[in-house]
Formats: sequence, C-alpha cells, structure tokens
Amino acid sequence: MSIFSTICDDINSIFERDPAARSVMEIFFCYPGFHAMLFFRISHWFWVRKMFFAGRFISQMGRFFTGIEIHPGATIGRKFFIDHGMGVVIGETAEIGDNVTLYHGVTLGGTTWKKVKRHPTIGNNVVVGTGAKILGPVRIGDNTRIGANSVVVNEIPSNSIVVGIPGKVVFRVEGEKRIQMDSEFMPDPQARAITALLERVKELEEKVDKNS
Repeated sequence: MSIFSTICDDINSIFERDPAARSVMEIFFCYPGFHAMLFFRISHWFWVRKMFFAGRFISQMGRFFTGIEIHPGATIGRKFFIDHGMGVVIGETAEIGDNVTLYHGVTLGGTTWKKVKRHPTIGNNVVVGTGAKILGPVRIGDNTRIGANSVVVNEIPSNSIVVGIPGKVVFRVEGEKRIQMDSEFMPDPQARAITALLERVKELEEKVDKNS
C-alpha cells in the first residue's frame, strides 16, 4: 500500500470516529494523533532497515511535537486513530491490528527488562479508553472495549468489555457482533457487587421475618 493510500485511510478513520472532525485541512494541521502517525511511519521505515538511531531520533521528534510516544519498532495496522493523544505511550514490541482507537493517556507497556516480546498485542476493532494501561505481552481479542483507567495484565477474549484494576471482563458478546463504547454498555462491577449484597441482605431479612 502506498504512503498516499495509508494517509487517506488515516484521515477517513478520523472522520468515521470523531464527530468533531470537519475538514481534511483541520485534520492535517490540528490533529496530534494524525501527526504522530506520520512521524511513526517515517521512523518505522528507518527502523526496519536497521537505521536505529535515525528511527529513534525521528520518533523523539514526534514525541516532542505531539506528546505521543510511539517506538519505531512497534507494529501498527491500518486505520489506527489516537484521539486527543497526549500522554499515549506505545512500546517497542507492541503489535496493533486494524481499526484500533486509543484515547489520551493510554499506555501499551512492558513488565520486564529482558529483550523479549514484552508489550501487548491488540486485535482488530479494539477501543482503549482514556488512561487505560495494558501491560506485558498479553493479547487483547478483536472487538474488545477497554474502559477508562483500567489496568489490564491478562489475556482478554474477543468481543469483551473490560473495566477495573486489575481489568476484568464484565460483559461479553458471542459471535462477530461489535460492542459499542456507549456508557450503557460499560457496567460498573462495584455497583453489581453492592446490588448483589443488598439482594442477599433482603433475602436474609425475609427469612428472619418468617421464622420470628
């Protein structure tokens, strides 16, 4: 795929996922996530040709201008969108599929200093909410939604919603149906636990009343 086609894909993905986007010119000049991907594609070109210093230097320029740090050794698929973007960090061995969206403050980080696969693998059509951390060489399945500020350290199956610290699957859809990121699809596990306790207390109170 040509660079021009790739850039067009990036622009189209922003129009699809950001209702605030009004024009190509606005995206080209005002979207740091778009700028970060331009820096990344250039730095990655040098990196895969073993010109490591050039790759790292260009990636650091991108970090300086956008506030988004993407290691040039990362692997990123088509139509990748970083919304707002400030504070996003993507590690060297991270692998990201197609149609993935990251919000600001997301970290795809490692948990070891060994020179091995140490960063996450993100499937296709994944959305990672604001401030979420995905740590270690874990795989996030396709069509998954990671809630804001979650900390994910385990494998996540496809078609899941994950929230909490540590991140837990709180909702899952069978088949290929995609999950929306709307708030009604983001259950609160603490609220569920409290509700379950209240229901249990009510049952016990009813038993006590019957026996009294």
